[in-house]
Amino acid sequence: MMSSNSFFVLLLLCSIAVMAQTEKDEVKTTIEWEFNAQYRHFYDAPQFDNQLKDYPSIGIQPTYSFVWDNGYQNFIASAYFNRDRDENRSYWDLREFYYQKVQNNWELSVGYKKVFWGVTESNHLVDIIHQTDALKSFDGEEKLGQPMVQFSWFSSNWGSLDLFYLPYHRKRGFAGEKGRFRFSSVLEADAIGYESDKEEWHPDFAARWKHYIGVLDIGLSYFSGNGREPYFEFDDRGNIKAFYPLVDQLGLDFQITAGAVLLKFESIYRKAEQQEFFAMDAGFEYTFSNVNNNGLDIGVLGEYLFDERDDWALSGLQNDIFYGSRIAFNDTQDTSILGGGIYDLDTQTHLFTVEATRRLANGLVCSIEGRIFSGVSDEELFLLFFKQDSYCSITLYKYF
Repeated sequence: MMSSNSFFVLLLLCSIAVMAQTEKDEVKTTIEWEFNAQYRHFYDAPQFDNQLKDYPSIGIQPTYSFVWDNGYQNFIASAYFNRDRDENRSYWDLREFYYQKVQNNWELSVGYKKVFWGVTESNHLVDIIHQTDALKSFDGEEKLGQPMVQFSWFSSNWGSLDLFYLPYHRKRGFAGEKGRFRFSSVLEADAIGYESDKEEWHPDFAARWKHYIGVLDIGLSYFSGNGREPYFEFDDRGNIKAFYPLVDQLGLDFQITAGAVLLKFESIYRKAEQQEFFAMDAGFEYTFSNVNNNGLDIGVLGEYLFDERDDWALSGLQNDIFYGSRIAFNDTQDTSILGGGIYDLDTQTHLFTVEATRRLANGLVCSIEGRIFSGVSDEELFLLFFKQDSYCSITLYKYF
């Protein structure tokens, strides 16, 4: 079994091999820059001391890549830097830094990489490879780069099989003393421990098979190792103890395409010493195409979310309904709007969300986002800490 140190030695050797090989082959290089300036405003007064209402921030993400061997080998490096009034939200992350080799019906990738699993809109249950970048986004869509060795095998008859060796676990970051979306006491990432004696160096393994069968797109996955979600324990005084448990997770996701209708489903069964549970997300998306005979597409979305952990579900989605609409104008500015809400059938807690993007000029994109927490129940174990964190934000992205 490859040790943790061996992984980084292998990555270094791959990098040296890349540099040596590229001296012989014709290399195509590209470098892209993303600059963003964001302003977030929170409507309500802070719930906890030292929190603020306004948060301007700036971010930079350079991405460098070079390809050779007629496209069969490539190396990609991408990093993200962010500066914010919240000290914990001022950070940097290595998003990608990996070498990839493609040969006939297989691929091998070594290094920091990002992959995505799942099909549903409101909650990606099966997507367990990466740690959530909770500092960049509240909805869990953003992920940290993950050190890995990935081997992929493809067959037109049997689909594709991805095998992962994950030598190092990355901790989730939480807001600092001045930040929003935090608990009553500041939770520092370094204060969160592990169930495993090997801590973050416990080797994790994962596998996923996916295939297209007619109108059915199906995926089966398995993960074993350090969980990506911390397990929380609260004492009588509200103090928090958290650690990353060892988990085994089985996942199933599929999507059925029937004309303008997409039927989506994700489910997981996760087992750990502390808890054992089943969770699912099932729904649909129906698209009305070219509504105004000028390219306007309107999608209607609906999903039901269930989690046996009830109030202990970190996402708060234990018996909820998601509804929404996706509007694509298909104009020259790529204008799009996604709006909707999540309603808790048990506690009547309501979360409203709207996201809109539009290209203002060549390489300049504007994004507007808003989230409203309405009627958050005292029964909500985690969302109760965020009940006064409704906000709107505007972000300008410049690409070079």
